[in-house]
Amino acid sequence: MLRRRDFLAAAAATAALPALSSKLAAQAGASPAGASPAGAPRLPPGFLIGASTSAYQIEGAVKEGGRRPSIWDTFSHTPGRIADGTNGDIACDHYNRYAGDVDLMAQMGLQAYRFSIAWPRVMPQGTGPVNPAGLDFYDRLVDRLLARGILPMACLYHWDLPQALQDRGGWHNRDIASWFADYAGATVARLGDRVKPWAMLNEPSVHAIFGHGFGNHAPGLTGWESYVSAQHHQNLAQGTGIAALRALRSDLKLGTVFSLQPIFPASQAAEDVAAAGRFDACWNTINLDPLFHGRYPAGFEPVFAPLVRAGDMATIRQRIDFLGVNYYGPSYIRHDANAFLAQAGYGAVPPGTALTALGWPISPQGLVQVMTRLRDDYGNPATFITENGACYDDPAPAGGVVEDPQRTAYIRAHLDACAEAIAQGCALNGYFVWSLLDNFEWAEGERRRFGVTHVDFATQARTPKASLLYLAQLIKARAGGTTP
Repeated sequence: MLRRRDFLAAAAATAALPALSSKLAAQAGASPAGASPAGAPRLPPGFLIGASTSAYQIEGAVKEGGRRPSIWDTFSHTPGRIADGTNGDIACDHYNRYAGDVDLMAQMGLQAYRFSIAWPRVMPQGTGPVNPAGLDFYDRLVDRLLARGILPMACLYHWDLPQALQDRGGWHNRDIASWFADYAGATVARLGDRVKPWAMLNEPSVHAIFGHGFGNHAPGLTGWESYVSAQHHQNLAQGTGIAALRALRSDLKLGTVFSLQPIFPASQAAEDVAAAGRFDACWNTINLDPLFHGRYPAGFEPVFAPLVRAGDMATIRQRIDFLGVNYYGPSYIRHDANAFLAQAGYGAVPPGTALTALGWPISPQGLVQVMTRLRDDYGNPATFITENGACYDDPAPAGGVVEDPQRTAYIRAHLDACAEAIAQGCALNGYFVWSLLDNFEWAEGERRRFGVTHVDFATQARTPKASLLYLAQLIKARAGGTTP
C-alpha cells in the first residue's frame, strides 16, 4: 500500500519534473519540450534505458523481515574497513521506501530496473528453510514495478553472501555451487511468473580479485590461491544455477553480468605488455572463456587444474540468453613482481586523460572496444550494459535539482558509444545507468556518489540530478519518435 510519506515524495518529484526538464533542456541546448536533446544518441527502437542498484548498497533494514547478516555486514562493521566508517545498516532505506523509488523511476520514464536479491534475506542461513517474509519484499517490489510499466531484471548475487555460508568456507567451498542453485531455484519459484530476465552473478572477477585477493572488499581474504578458488567456484555456481533454472521454467531469460574493460600496458616495455595480457585474463577472459568456450584462458589452465573436476567445464559452458556488461573505463597495467594478481599491477594513466572523482579514466570508446571484442571473439551475444556511470563530487541540491553536468556528459558520451557499437554490428539491446540512487559505495562508504538521484542520508530525501532529467528527456523524446 502506498503510504503517505511515499505519496508526498512522489507528488513532489512529479511537480518538479516539467520545470526541471525545461531547465535542463536550456542548459543542454535542446529543442523545446517534445524534441530530442541536441545531439541525441542514434539508438534503435526497442533499445531499453533503465537504472541499476544492488541490495546491500540500498536496502538497509538489515535486521528486518528475518534477514540475517551477510559478509558485507560483517566487513563494514569491522573497524578500519570502510573509508568513512559507515555501513549498509540503513543505506537508502529502500526496503521501506521502495514504492516511492519505483514511482520516481516511472515519473522519469525509465523502462527497466536491474536490482539484486539479497541471499541472506531469502535464505538467512544460506541453505535450508526459505524466509517467506524476505520474498514478500521482492514480491511487493516486482508488483510495483510491473504496475508502473517498468521491466524488472533481477540479479541473484551481488556480493552479499550469507555470513553463515562464509563460516562454511564461502566461495572456497565447492559445495557452494549447489547451495547457489538451491537459493536460485527457491527465489525463481516465487518470482519467476513475473520476472523473466535473471542474471546469476554480478562481476565475479571483481568479487574474486578485491574480496578474495586484495582483501579490501568483503570477506577480506587475500592471496593468489584464495582468488583462484573463489573465481572457479563462482564460475561453477553460475553454470549450475543456469542449468537449474532452465530446468525449472522454460520461459525465463537467463544470463550473468561481467565487468569488462580494455586493458592496456602502462608502457611498451615487454614486461608491461606481458603483464597487461595476464591482467586481461584475470579481469576479462577468466569469465568469458569458460562461459563461451568451455576452457580457461591460455596459460591459466594449470592454475585452475587442481580445482577442476570432471564435468566442471561443461557445467560452466551454458547457453545464455543475454550477457550483462558493467563498463566504467580502461585500466593501464605494469609488471609488478610483488603483486599477488599474476605479477600485474596498476600503472599510471596517460597524461591528459579525463578522470572521475575516483580517479578512474574516462573512455567511451573503450565501451565500443569491449563490445566489438564480444562480437568478434565470443559470438556476438545479446548484451545489455547493466552498469555504467561515474562518481563526481556533486553540489548540494538547489531549486529541487542537483546540477551534475560532468555526469550528464559522461552518460551522453557512453550512450553515443552504445549507438556506435550497434552501428558496428554489436548485439547491444539496452543501457542501465549506475546508479539510480546515491548509495553505500562498498569500501568507500557514503562519501562517494554515483547516483542519478541525490540521497540525503540523514533525512533520506531524494532529489533528482540533472543527469536523471537528461535520461527522462531522452526517453520521452524517443517514445515520441523524435530521436534522430
